Amino acid sequence: MKKIVFLCISVFLLASCLPKQQISRNQPGKVLRNEPIRGVATTGSTAPKSATAEAYIAHYKDLAIGEMNQYGIPASIKLAQALLESGNGNSMLARQANNHFGIKCASGWTGKRVLKDDDDIDDCFRVYGHPQESYRDHSEFLLRKRYASLFELDKNDYKGWARGLKSAGYATNPRYAELLISIIERYQLYQYDSPESRTEKIQREEKVLTEIVENIPNDAKDAAAMPPVTMAIHEVKGGETLYAIANKYGLTVDVLKQLNNIKDDGLAPGQLLLVSN
Repeated sequence: MKKIVFLCISVFLLASCLPKQQISRNQPGKVLRNEPIRGVATTGSTAPKSATAEAYIAHYKDLAIGEMNQYGIPASIKLAQALLESGNGNSMLARQANNHFGIKCASGWTGKRVLKDDDDIDDCFRVYGHPQESYRDHSEFLLRKRYASLFELDKNDYKGWARGLKSAGYATNPRYAELLISIIERYQLYQYDSPESRTEKIQREEKVLTEIVENIPNDAKDAAAMPPVTMAIHEVKGGETLYAIANKYGLTVDVLKQLNNIKDDGLAPGQLLLVSN
C-alpha cells in the first residue's frame, strides 16, 4: 500500500514539474488586442529603440535598395511609406508584429495576425517573423494588378509613384501622396533610387539656380523675399499632444486631425504629421 501511495505522489509531482502546453493566440490566427505577440522576433534586437527618422533610414536603407533592385519599387517610396506607416519603426505594429507598412490581413493571408483599431474597430493586420519579411511582403503586395501602372513609371519618378499609390487606394488618407513626397524630400530619400545620376542632377540644378540668383538685381531680390508656401512635417516627440502641436503651428485640433486623417487623440513618438496646407 505504501508503495502505491508513493508511486502516485511521484507521478503527481513529475506531472506538475513538466512545462505546460501553451495555447497560441495566433491559432487559428487571432491575437487579442494590446497583448504581446508570442513567437515573433521583434525589431528591438536589431533596430534602434525609439528611433528617429534618420536612425530608421540608416538602418533600413540597404534593405530598401535591395528590394528596389529586385522588384523595381523606388527605395525612396519604400522608405517613405515605412517611415510614415510605422512612425519611424516605433509603432505597435512595427515593434510587436514587424509590420512596417500597415498591411492588413486580406482574404488570402494565412499567417499570424494582430487586431488593432484603424479604419474600423479590430482591423486585422499581418504579423511577420522579422522586418525583412515585412519589406519583402510589401514588394510582393505591390505586384497586384491594381498597382501595375506604377511599374510603367521611371524608377526615379517618386512623385508619380506617390500619387499612383494614393490613386490605387493604398491608403485612405487623402493627403497620403503629399505626405510621402514631403518625407522623401525632407530626408533626401531620392538619393537611394539612383545615387549617381540623382546627385549629378542636383548639382547641375544647384549650379543653375546659383547663376540665376547672382544675376538678379538687388531690388528684385528684396521684392521677392516673401517665403514660399511649403508643406511642413512635424515629428511627434514623447508627451506631445494634438493640442500642443496644433497650437505650435497656428492650427486647430480639428484641422490637424483632418490634415492627417486622425480619428482619435492618441499619438506615438516618431509619428509624422502634416502641419501645413
